[in-house]
Amino acid sequence: MTTGAASALVLDFGGVISKTLFETHDLTEAALGLTSGTLTWKGPFAPETDPLWQAMQRDEITERGYWLARTRETGHLLGEEWEEMETFVKRARGADPAAVIRPEALTTIHKVKEAGFRLAILSNELDLFYGSEFRTRLDFMPLFDVIVDATYTGILKPDIRAYRAVTDALGLAMADCVFVDDQKRNVDGGMDAGMRTVHFDVRNPSRSYAEALAHFGLSLN
Repeated sequence: MTTGAASALVLDFGGVISKTLFETHDLTEAALGLTSGTLTWKGPFAPETDPLWQAMQRDEITERGYWLARTRETGHLLGEEWEEMETFVKRARGADPAAVIRPEALTTIHKVKEAGFRLAILSNELDLFYGSEFRTRLDFMPLFDVIVDATYTGILKPDIRAYRAVTDALGLAMADCVFVDDQKRNVDGGMDAGMRTVHFDVRNPSRSYAEALAHFGLSLN
């Protein structure tokens, strides 16, 4: 078991730093002019009511496949053909990107940075889903020392090369890094690579961030 303080916090973006689209149906419906309650898919918040989410969890479809299906469905509600997740996110979240960022994420990011530790993002689809300009509208993004985005590398978690890319960029060993992701397959990949890991619970962000901060001898409060 790894002991002692870690040196870097490596975060997934969607679901970990930003709230999931499941949590912000009200904002999405308002932005798109849809009647409240139109969007009913809830993923991890009610998996028994979301067969498509269950199929993704069984690896029958990819995470990208899940979101492409939801993108097309939502576009059809507006009588439009949406073929890219970026279209969905821009329309749903473009007005106020900061509104969908988890406050616990901001607290954690600032605490880790102020304590002198390193910060990184390891995402499968940061710019693919959010668009390259999204991150420029978030004032905390420059705090990250490294951003590895499979939008450009083409190497998706849980491929071990994705984890190596971020540790190589940080100049650190796997065991020096705490990796946080909301998808178990990606957490398992980080664990297999030799990282310390936290399986982020989107239903209890505070507990997950507290667990991550404990690796640095820090607390959320």
